[in-house]
Amino acid sequence: MDEFQARRLVNLYADMILRISYQYLRQTCDAEDICQTVFLKYLTSNMTFDSPEHEKAWIIRTAINACKDHLKSAFFRRTVSLEDAAQIAAPEVPDTWLMDAMKHLPEKHRISLYLYYYEEYSAREIAEVMGVSESAVNQYLARGRRKLRTILTDEERRLAL
Repeated sequence: MDEFQARRLVNLYADMILRISYQYLRQTCDAEDICQTVFLKYLTSNMTFDSPEHEKAWIIRTAINACKDHLKSAFFRRTVSLEDAAQIAAPEVPDTWLMDAMKHLPEKHRISLYLYYYEEYSAREIAEVMGVSESAVNQYLARGRRKLRTILTDEERRLAL
């Protein structure tokens, strides 16, 4: 697709996509992200349309689906607006000795344990965020717990001497 075609798309549909997205998401920055997502899908899809109406219908349907996906995402469900955030107390700082011990774990175990215990994500949500299967997350959690137990036991022995 050439630059002329890309500019044509932006001029024709950007405003409409932003308005549709804003109706779903109520956040300008999220609506702008959806707009970019729709254009990226269009530009990388090699779609051919029967008519301008077909093209417009595809753009609208893609924008709506992207908004619905965004609303279903774990990230969206775990975020609040800045106004609401001002009313929420700051989270407690995690125990530093435990966090220090977790630093010695492999990344996938450390992230899984943190998201599960500190952020209260389910294994399914962690799998979605990490792009792995739910069974892989359950395995990371089990192995991470075992390794963490070993690290903490070794540390206790070292301190006892």
